[in-house]
Amino acid sequence: MSYLKFDKNLLINLDQSLPKEMLRTNMSGAYHCTTLPGCNTRKQHGLLVIPVKELGNKPYVMLSSLDETVIQHGASFNLGLHRYQGGVYSPNGHKYIREFDCENIPRMTYRVGGVILTKEKVFISHENRILIRYTLVEAHSPTTLRFRPFLAFRESNSLCVANDVVNRQLEQVDNGIGSCLYQGFPTLYMQFSRKPTWVDEPDWYRGIEYVKDMERGVPYCEDLWVPGYFEIPIKKGESIIFSAGIEPVKPRSLAKMYEAEIATRTPRSSFFNCLKNSAKQFYVKDGKDMYVISGFPWGVVLARNTFMALPGLTLAIDHRADFEAIMDTAAAALQSFMADGTTDRRIAGIDLPDIPLWCIWALQQYSKNAGIEKTRERYGRLITDIIEYILADRHPNLNIDPQTGLLETDGSKYPVSWMNSVLDGKPVVYRSGRLVEFNALWYNALGFALALTDGWNLADPQRREAWQDEFDRMAQPFVDTFLNDAGYLYDWVDGTYADPSVRPNMAVAIGLDYSPLNRRQRKTVLDVVTRELLTPKGLRTLSPKSYGYRPFYLGSPREREEALHQGPARPWLMGFYADAYLKVFGMSGVGYIDRMLIGFEDDMTTGCIGSLSQLYDGNPPFAGRGAVSHATNVAEVLRTIRTLKKFES
Repeated sequence: MSYLKFDKNLLINLDQSLPKEMLRTNMSGAYHCTTLPGCNTRKQHGLLVIPVKELGNKPYVMLSSLDETVIQHGASFNLGLHRYQGGVYSPNGHKYIREFDCENIPRMTYRVGGVILTKEKVFISHENRILIRYTLVEAHSPTTLRFRPFLAFRESNSLCVANDVVNRQLEQVDNGIGSCLYQGFPTLYMQFSRKPTWVDEPDWYRGIEYVKDMERGVPYCEDLWVPGYFEIPIKKGESIIFSAGIEPVKPRSLAKMYEAEIATRTPRSSFFNCLKNSAKQFYVKDGKDMYVISGFPWGVVLARNTFMALPGLTLAIDHRADFEAIMDTAAAALQSFMADGTTDRRIAGIDLPDIPLWCIWALQQYSKNAGIEKTRERYGRLITDIIEYILADRHPNLNIDPQTGLLETDGSKYPVSWMNSVLDGKPVVYRSGRLVEFNALWYNALGFALALTDGWNLADPQRREAWQDEFDRMAQPFVDTFLNDAGYLYDWVDGTYADPSVRPNMAVAIGLDYSPLNRRQRKTVLDVVTRELLTPKGLRTLSPKSYGYRPFYLGSPREREEALHQGPARPWLMGFYADAYLKVFGMSGVGYIDRMLIGFEDDMTTGCIGSLSQLYDGNPPFAGRGAVSHATNVAEVLRTIRTLKKFES
């Protein structure tokens, strides 16, 4: 039985099937995302969504959907599904669905009377092209398929409104047409492996609603342009392939292209394989550069998320070469910023104060995979530059207290950590001064750098002595500053004020390889984290016992921003929790962490199937919210799985 398989009883029940989404990417920034029954419920949903360099490299929905109709004996059975104003669903094609299987490739099976039709989708890697293969499995009489494309040609966070400036001209190409609705956009080519009949029937389909946007309290209704439809007769046992891309293709090559692409797929036959497939979808290749996109369907390339997610997305699935390619791209941007303050055009947030610290943490994970010698050879210079950069107080918003050696940063005007929600131009979660994870990461970075340079003939031997002095002198001040009488760590300390909120940043401090805390102290902190923050979906961003706890990420955009880091759980924090638990309990903790992962495996068939959402409500039933697939969450759960395997081997 397939690991990801859904029957008709679930699929025809829209209350159950519409919350389930699917995502495919081309690993170059383009994606396809929709719900299982094929009804778009977000403005970011689409059959072909691509980054357009000429328009700022933002994702643009080109082809919103493609409605298929089965025609027999002059009767039409439309398989499409849209929600129109007033909550009306039409044309109710979901009632013909019999099965959805997503183990190798997404395959939908429809039954219309005596007709059985399958639909399979694949994205072509590193090419802005999606292929859909239709196979007529069973039919007792002549059958024709009709295809009606719904075009958007708009930025993924915008909406389309019926207008008179749309370009109605169509370009004739082999077995299809090309359409470019507005100046400045690329042409969308829609072609078939067999020659179709094209029928001009241009019209606006008005009032299409996106229920997820309605729930968020943002604009949710748009009009889509349908220039006409294709028709192709099909025989029993025959397959037809549809292609949508921004370059024309030779129709005879489509079958070979399709088969070559599916041959590269890893079957989603297990929890690990689902996450492995999901991990690769975050890769973005742009020429010689490689990036990590933070999430779908509205993610961008962020420096912090890149370094946090990189080990899990690559090393945990044995993709060391991809780690090196992505790290080289990100490291070049970081080196440039450290040299003269230049920020990167593609990697946002490279200037934030904790970025160098997360970079070294990622390289530390690389050393566990590639070895100290390889790490020293490839990244020794980068690690040295980062340590010296911080020691010299050269970062504009990160400095070392001369008395304690602890790092300080100003987060009063804008967020400086991953808890970065903003309202009215101010941080929702105020964190300024000495942040617990900043200092834990700094202590860990010094410890790793010392281990890396042990026996290394540095050009300046006194440099290592200076690192050792910093490492030694901040240990006790860290404990004195952050560890309180209740047995947990303050989240941040500014002057004489220590924030008492119980937050998961302390889990980072106890999960790192080098910590100023001894084993007993780590355990007391771990006990508090377990008791107040742990959920089946990761760690809460705030304890229910702390002031301001808001567990549900619901309501208007303002209400969601207020709740973002005030209670909802984050799966990525489970990686550091697992590290801490295994450091305290050793082999006896393996079974416990393994059981905790069950909560994530359950999520493979909810939300975005085969992936993990951005965040989860802090209270039962711990529903997934936000981006449907998030890089750091997938990465850290993968890294935890790999850590457990190493413990057990």
